[in-house]
Amino acid sequence: MATKHSKTDVILIGGGIMSATLGTLLKKLAPEKEIQMFERLSEPAEESSNAWNNAGTGHSALCELNYTKEQKDGSIDITKAVKINEQFQISKQFWSHLVSNGELSSPENFIRPVPHMSFVKGVRNVDFLKRRVKTIKESPLFSNMEITDDKEKIAEWAPLMMEGRTSHVPMAMTYDKTGTDVNFGALTRKLFSNLSDKKGVDLHFKHEVQSLSQRRNGTWKVKVKDLNTNDTHVIESDFVFIGAGGASLKLLQNTGIKQSKHIGGFPVSGIFLVCNKEEVAKKHNAKVYGKAAVGAPPMSVPHLDTRYIDGKRSLLFGPFAGFSPKFLKTGSNLDLFKSVKPNNIITMLSAGVKEFNLTKYLISQLLLSDEERMNDLRQFVPNAKSEDWEVVVAGQRVQVIKDTEDSKGNLQFGTEVVTSDDGTLSALLGASPGASTAVDIMLDLLKRCFKNDFAKWEPEIKKMIPSFSQKLSENKELYDKVNEDVKKNLKID
Repeated sequence: MATKHSKTDVILIGGGIMSATLGTLLKKLAPEKEIQMFERLSEPAEESSNAWNNAGTGHSALCELNYTKEQKDGSIDITKAVKINEQFQISKQFWSHLVSNGELSSPENFIRPVPHMSFVKGVRNVDFLKRRVKTIKESPLFSNMEITDDKEKIAEWAPLMMEGRTSHVPMAMTYDKTGTDVNFGALTRKLFSNLSDKKGVDLHFKHEVQSLSQRRNGTWKVKVKDLNTNDTHVIESDFVFIGAGGASLKLLQNTGIKQSKHIGGFPVSGIFLVCNKEEVAKKHNAKVYGKAAVGAPPMSVPHLDTRYIDGKRSLLFGPFAGFSPKFLKTGSNLDLFKSVKPNNIITMLSAGVKEFNLTKYLISQLLLSDEERMNDLRQFVPNAKSEDWEVVVAGQRVQVIKDTEDSKGNLQFGTEVVTSDDGTLSALLGASPGASTAVDIMLDLLKRCFKNDFAKWEPEIKKMIPSFSQKLSENKELYDKVNEDVKKNLKID
């Protein structure tokens, strides 16, 4: 390991996709900056970014129905869907740039083309899906989307899902060939490997950040424990990014900045059914998302996914919710209790009162037997055999609870970026679509926190991301041009 310094320009806390992305962008835009990264575990991408701890969906709203809400007048609001797709386009352009620049080789190791589909049953849901497609196809980002209510066509697109299906209930499915499966763990490891070769970058594994405090001059003192030797070090830094997954809330609270007040977190663990049987997996090549059950949270949307992990093709179905008071899969059972502070206890209690349906849902999920989970799977795969599937516990997600201008204790289901007033510290909280939108989120963070430098960085950013500061959804010509290069470089045509 490189020699530790008492002073650095940037500290990254957490060895996941967010820190890897931010570090990579900074060394591109300001190569003179010194960066130190601290990760509690022995390797990068072992928590939320690990391939087994997330769905691996290149989230672009091609199949996720919870990103398009039905309004009271029957119209479909696609605003969030378009935004998320735009964000993923930015990620793909940056990865494409790294491939063309020789910094990412063999893109098939982290991204593969896998069609994205939506699947619904029942007259009302079929009608909703048709209206969704009609509205969303007006955007060039969704122009490839197809829809059918013909069961023979559905069987052509998703044969495994139609084997043994005898129901006469109306159903419909959408199909978009531009979908992807992303192994964020493999991508994260490669980005950190590249960073480790850069001058002025030190990556420290098995190092735990214990406290953060800001000096009068605005710099941050970060106390770090070396878990290999139990030695403690204090590093001073001009800027700190907290991207430690579920542990980010605890570290943010430790900073004492005003943005850390009146904010809490609620941990939810994910459980998937996994099939590694080759003869079953080869019958399904898609990520198929359904609709969440009435009263269930958006994170519970059931999906049947083709995954490529370590070169092997598998199927995952879920997620089923579990509960653990830990904020990380490798965290402590005291995490939730320690996160309750005098300044957020009313926030947390208010959320508890508001989210009674979520509580009921979690209790019902905790009571599910393995066979009941299999019965849920059989709504997607009627002929599913219990012996072909095993239960895998995925990562922990900490849903953000915060006060807004309207009310206290609001549960947030997206990704939240918290930044200090002076821009010297930023923390990332929340969950999906998270990793898929990492590049856009980190560019926004740079704009907030490096205001004096960002304008001079923009020309370089535009070289890496041609659509930066533009909307591809409003510029079909640019989208077509950019997308051709992306498909070619990432081998996802």
